[in-house]
Amino acid sequence: MLSELTHIKNFIQLTSSVGTAGQPRAEDFADIAAAGYNVVINLAMADSEHALPNEGNLVAELGMTYIHLPVNFQTPQVTDVAQFIRLMRGLDVDKVFVHCVLNLRVSAFMYHYLKLEKNYSDPDARSPILEKWAPHMDDVWAGLMGWQREDIFS
Repeated sequence: MLSELTHIKNFIQLTSSVGTAGQPRAEDFADIAAAGYNVVINLAMADSEHALPNEGNLVAELGMTYIHLPVNFQTPQVTDVAQFIRLMRGLDVDKVFVHCVLNLRVSAFMYHYLKLEKNYSDPDARSPILEKWAPHMDDVWAGLMGWQREDIFS
């Protein structure tokens, strides 16, 4: 089933239970459900390019849970990362599909989740998308990548 998701922009099967990607098209959600995902988390803003105004309904109609946690790409906050980590920590499902517009926000947030909650090493917590983006990050995102547990959960 994973091969059916490679057409989704920047799809990465990051762990056995978490897939990440850029914005899926409406028709992609059937493939996401067929691949066994139980929850879809959207970190993109509702007014972002290619956003689907009915994404929550599309996901729910396919039997998955939809969670929208909008994060402004220009000004991500410590509270956004903390809320995301708490959300992921609290999920008791088999598979989670997390997306934003290009899989940049998601890759940065998953990095912190995997390091702080799952005790992944720094290299293992970095997705291939994050590795490509890192040399081009602006100061806001480079700063976010340096946050530690005490910064996020102060």
